[in-house]
Amino acid sequence: MSASNMKTITVVGSGLIGRSWAMVFISGGYSVKIYDNQSGQAANAITEIKKQLGELEEAHMLRGELTATQQLALLSSYDDLAQALEGAFFVQECVFEKLEVKQSVFQDIERLVGKDVILSSSTSCLVPSDVFSKVQNRSRCIVSHPVNPPYYVKLVELVPHPETAGPVMDSTRTLMTKVGQVPVCLKKEIDGFALNRVQAAIIAESWRLVQDGIISVKDIDLVMSEGLGMRYAFIGPMETMHLNAPEGLEDYMKRYGVGIQRVLKSFGPVPDFFGKEAKGITNEMSELIPSDQQHLTDRKERRDRLLMNLAKLKKDN
Repeated sequence: MSASNMKTITVVGSGLIGRSWAMVFISGGYSVKIYDNQSGQAANAITEIKKQLGELEEAHMLRGELTATQQLALLSSYDDLAQALEGAFFVQECVFEKLEVKQSVFQDIERLVGKDVILSSSTSCLVPSDVFSKVQNRSRCIVSHPVNPPYYVKLVELVPHPETAGPVMDSTRTLMTKVGQVPVCLKKEIDGFALNRVQAAIIAESWRLVQDGIISVKDIDLVMSEGLGMRYAFIGPMETMHLNAPEGLEDYMKRYGVGIQRVLKSFGPVPDFFGKEAKGITNEMSELIPSDQQHLTDRKERRDRLLMNLAKLKKDN
């Protein structure tokens, strides 16, 4: 497919992630066709995107070089899959996280697109060999796992199917870079990918520390938000270690490696997130953040504002 034809991207699914991907792609100047099998949902998504683009422009946080109006003009909605796929060089699937549904969607897509079209899934926890198991040509398949919300948190994990062709990985990485995302390429598939495996380790130890009476729910969150998170928002764990010793990473491990191993050996088993002890932790969390809809909405809006400000800070630096 020539470069001149690589202008249109189809987003399948118009929920939160689908809308976010559409906004990211149009910010890079690509035409985006949004499809949803529920009549009228794709059109409703464009209405919501229009509102968000206006707010972002007003806050001087609109991504890309085009105005909100120019970006919106790149969007179109479809209730017919064949029409939505016509002319696309890249398809980003964003349906809900159920294996059988994703498998069926990709079977339908494959029947309607040319052999050079890249098929990408937004799945966060299903490995590519399962998601694409019913696709005939798996060499053009890849997982592009975004971090919610993708518009502010730019990391995207690119996870290959065992049969994914090298040029497909390269083309997807180039596309993601062009639209302002920060792609990381896994060399092979693994359950949880990279981000969720690291996140699971943090969740498990945080849970154990609260469960064992070492620290409160409120304070373990402060360990991250006012401590590790402040550091890791700008430099990762490997770079942190490298810079924390006069002679780099090897020197760091000579100084602290034994202590790290000792602490790791003291970690307990995988926590029970559903038992009687877990109830005490969830109750403590509920006291801090009431579970009624208004409180949850307010907290999510605050989260997004904080992420937007952090994204701006990183951009300015």
